[in-house]
Amino acid sequence: MKKVSVVIPMYNEQEVVKKCYEKINNTLKNIEDKYDYEIIFINDGSKDETLEILKDIAKNDKKVKIIAFSRNFGHQSAVTAGLKNVTGDAIVIIDADLQDPPELIPQMLELWEKGNDIIYGKRKTRKGESKFKLLTASMFYKTLNLLSDVEIPKDTGDFRLVDRNVVDIINQLPEHNKFLRGLFSWVGFEQIPFEYVREKRYAGKTKYPLKKMLRLAQDGIFSFSIKPLKIVGAMGILSVVISILILIYAILSYFCNWNNLTAGWTSIMVTMTFLCGMILISLWMIGEYIGRIYDETRGRPQYIIKDTINFENDNKG
Repeated sequence: MKKVSVVIPMYNEQEVVKKCYEKINNTLKNIEDKYDYEIIFINDGSKDETLEILKDIAKNDKKVKIIAFSRNFGHQSAVTAGLKNVTGDAIVIIDADLQDPPELIPQMLELWEKGNDIIYGKRKTRKGESKFKLLTASMFYKTLNLLSDVEIPKDTGDFRLVDRNVVDIINQLPEHNKFLRGLFSWVGFEQIPFEYVREKRYAGKTKYPLKKMLRLAQDGIFSFSIKPLKIVGAMGILSVVISILILIYAILSYFCNWNNLTAGWTSIMVTMTFLCGMILISLWMIGEYIGRIYDETRGRPQYIIKDTINFENDNKG
């Protein structure tokens, strides 16, 4: 019998833990005549009662497994930890907030059985999200695909069903700052979108405020393209051309007695401002790449597991 693994990262989700488990468990129980299953919760250093609630659930259901981090390492690290500990043939990644309906898992499994390796959720509409959030999300995917060397489907998140072979390849990648939805596009294989309506968050607050969204955008752009460096190079050439044009204009002004501008002031200010801005932008972009190289060479783990529950070789519990 084939097995389905469901990976659910959690950070301060005490309001939704029980409902999330209930919905996912009921969905999987309805198909347990066809599939064995496991539910893996990754507690990403929650500071509320999330872990305690999960432990109570795991005591009564051995199919529920828990990975607890020593602190908050971030959503992508939590998903990565889940992927490295799955035992299923098909792996579903879903968030705890129930915006991505667990009831869709059986339909995604049907598409998987037809030979599709990755079935990624594509949002037709997004309920309960502000116009600002929708605008920034649209800008994010447009910018990402403009700069990236790999096309990443727009209106998608981490909600997807992935074949075990693909997960094994993802787990072999040594990158520290993983942008998983980009990596899933990068590996190729047979991929198909699965359109759905994204619901409102069941309870609690979003764990992806603007600051984290910007960080995710940086990971996506700098992990999948060196085009920002090429753009900086092009802007550098443009600045040189502009400087030459200003020099030509200054020479012509001298010989043709054009006295409509204060001598030297405009050209100096424009040139200095433009070049200083270019230098700062260049240093920032180069610094991002160097910082990531430094992050990789340190060799620190992407996350630290403090405890595991209902795994064969638990650290504790």
